[in-house]
Amino acid sequence: MKRSLVLVLVLTLTLAVFARTPSSHAQDKVTIQLMGWSSSDAENAALQSMVDAFEEANPNIAVDLQLVPEFDTTLQAAFASGDAPNVFYVDSSKLPDLVDAGVIAAGDDQIVDQDDIYPSLLDVFTIDDTLYCAPKDFSTLTLQYNKDLFDAAGVDYPTSDWTWDDLAAAAEALTEGDVVGLVVPAELPRWLPFLYQAGGSILSEDGTEVTFDSEETAAALDFYVGLVTDGFAAPPSAIDSGWGGEALGKQRAAMAMEGNWIIGAMEENYPDVNYGIAELPAGPAGKATMAFTVCYGVAADNDHPEESWALANFLTGKDGALMVAEAGFGVMPARLSAADTWLQVHGEDFQPFVTGADYSHRWVLPIGFGDFTDTFNNDLKEAMAGNLTTEDIIADSVDVANEILGQ
Repeated sequence: MKRSLVLVLVLTLTLAVFARTPSSHAQDKVTIQLMGWSSSDAENAALQSMVDAFEEANPNIAVDLQLVPEFDTTLQAAFASGDAPNVFYVDSSKLPDLVDAGVIAAGDDQIVDQDDIYPSLLDVFTIDDTLYCAPKDFSTLTLQYNKDLFDAAGVDYPTSDWTWDDLAAAAEALTEGDVVGLVVPAELPRWLPFLYQAGGSILSEDGTEVTFDSEETAAALDFYVGLVTDGFAAPPSAIDSGWGGEALGKQRAAMAMEGNWIIGAMEENYPDVNYGIAELPAGPAGKATMAFTVCYGVAADNDHPEESWALANFLTGKDGALMVAEAGFGVMPARLSAADTWLQVHGEDFQPFVTGADYSHRWVLPIGFGDFTDTFNNDLKEAMAGNLTTEDIIADSVDVANEILGQ
């Protein structure tokens, strides 16, 4: 009798414990927010499919996908209000500000299979030896050219061996009537490859000294601006276009320098234009291009860090990278293992985009360098219009950079 009473008491206590402790099967579903900016319908749909696949694989996690207009403003307001998303897009140029504000969690060992990510992209999201997030995809700048215009002018198509001299000669030969040889946006990120191709830099490696006043900077500016003042190139606005892809599509420019976002734009808006892709020409110091990339950041102040990293790793891991590659909307997956799949979907003609990852440079400037960018862009426009010299651009830009650094 006593033994039966003990068993009843033990069973009663055990049931009481289970009543207070949720089982793994009955665990409440966790909801995390993923915030980004809205892209094309195809890219938005592809991201939703990836989120759906994550939820299917993780039935205890729901994802509230928020694709918002005015993303930077909305994200900043969310952090200020204390209601920030768990996971969010981070443009590489914005990372220093988020790190300085302490609102993004360090990734480091949380990020899976780092050896499979392009080293140049890992470098983009690393600050002071800390890797903050894994890139979701990326784009590199290449040279696009109108094959029909090249054929009509009797100019050989660009090759991987092209140099600045080849680019200038082709631009001159292809300029005729209302068509210019090359469209050259008056903005820092489009000109920067030429600075790196010349062997120049904006700052010293440790970021403490302005190195912009150099022969290399002058050479890159003289070449870029000179194409315009010589009449063989023009900014998009001068040829009735909003950007380089439009100028190429409207056949107002025989060559453009855009990222792989141009693939979808040409297919959708200018399907009849017969164009090709080549690597950017090499300068005096060799090849260089830019890597424009976005990662999935995880909020530092986060009620669900484990679930947030699970989502970020799913979207940027090997399976997620394959889904990006197979989606077919242009941007390249950030993992080496998915490169061949991306090329199978888009075609081997787009290899120059992938090749550029090996010698790409980050589009990231230190905190507070917005004034430097604005000054450079304004001066570059004026120089293309013949109102300033390249020496003026350097002098003004150096003054602003020194002021920012307190020198």
